[in-house]
Amino acid sequence: MEPLISIDKLRVIYNQGKSNESRALEETTLEIFPKEYVIIYGPSGCGKSTLLYSIAGLQKPTYGDITINGRSFSKMSKKEQLELHQTGIGLVFQAFYLIPSLTILDNVCLPRVFRGERHSDRERDGIQALRRFGIVEQADKYPSQLSGGQKQRVAIARALINQPKIILADEPVGNLDSESARNVLQILKELNEVDQQTIIMVTHNPEHLAYADRVIHMRDGRVIKEDVNKDKRPVEAKKDVVMVKEESPETQELNVLLSSFKSLLPQQVDVLLVPFKAKQLLSHLLSELNDEQVSMAETLVREVLFKNIDTEEMKNRLDLPYEKGGGGWNKIRAEHMAERVDRMLEQVKNLKNTPDTSVPPLARYFEEMFHLNINEERRIRLQSTLNLRVLSKIGQTETQKRLDLSFAKGGVGLNKQTAEKVSRELEIIMLLKYS
Repeated sequence: MEPLISIDKLRVIYNQGKSNESRALEETTLEIFPKEYVIIYGPSGCGKSTLLYSIAGLQKPTYGDITINGRSFSKMSKKEQLELHQTGIGLVFQAFYLIPSLTILDNVCLPRVFRGERHSDRERDGIQALRRFGIVEQADKYPSQLSGGQKQRVAIARALINQPKIILADEPVGNLDSESARNVLQILKELNEVDQQTIIMVTHNPEHLAYADRVIHMRDGRVIKEDVNKDKRPVEAKKDVVMVKEESPETQELNVLLSSFKSLLPQQVDVLLVPFKAKQLLSHLLSELNDEQVSMAETLVREVLFKNIDTEEMKNRLDLPYEKGGGGWNKIRAEHMAERVDRMLEQVKNLKNTPDTSVPPLARYFEEMFHLNINEERRIRLQSTLNLRVLSKIGQTETQKRLDLSFAKGGVGLNKQTAEKVSRELEIIMLLKYS
């Protein structure tokens, strides 16, 4: 596998030969491979933004060269450079740079305007991008009407509208509160893990470093070391690096969840867990809906799990027509969905806040939800089985067996279909509880 980006002995010197000469980069050599998430880290003034802008082609090197997809910047024609900027690279800045006189939708579609594409085509894709990031209802508003976190989502949607393979982000959460910052970082991680886009982000915040596959440390215009959290490079490229041991799932609870949800990977536990939760919860609750209705619902459930909206807001937006940025559901279905999510989240809250007393209410929840007509002895068996699963002493398969096993043989004595439904819903609740 060839590197996607190669930086060869790059130097950037401002005002060269003058009394106020300043050296921003010194002999920087670096390779970045496809699908990597690389963070360039260091204090203010260390040259990290200069390096990012050089990769973007916005800063001309004084010496050295940069190659992207095997093409040297210095040998590209202006037309080739323009094509790379329009379709190959997406830029996200700390300051958003949205045009205040344009609507949110027009801001997102702006890169497509410069390519002369049809109005209907770019608006369709713009709406789709806004819907993905949970801000489609803001399409007709102006930047001044949005929060900082919403503006950065718009900026990311704009950077993605031409489907570039490389996203360059310069301190993208520097102007955001902690909750909005976390949401934006989640989005970038998902773009890398799910969409397989190469992410290169500049930051001075050490709390962000865990998101990256590889961290490039800079000081005084030089790369001083790199740390590796997850190596996506070919074997021959892995030389002279400081390795950081990748954390493996150590808790018994996570191991049990991994056995229940085969598509949940250990690396998803950090930032992809909430999107995974939303997808699993929706697939558990929904049927007979088209892909667009499910997609919008998944976005809204994700917002609920991120605590950006509550279930009442989710219900109202699910009931809106799809063309107005809603889910296109009917009112009864939306109310039923909101009620189910509310009740499941209430069980999650009990398990987290009052674990010692949470099993009896959980048993009552299943009795009501699945109309279990059981006597006191079977109820005690049900609570015992639930308690074992809550403590991660058993997994989904054993839970289902105990629920299905006849009372005479020591089980709860539910029928097979009900036992399967209860055990599956319990796994969703346990997944939602995990953090």
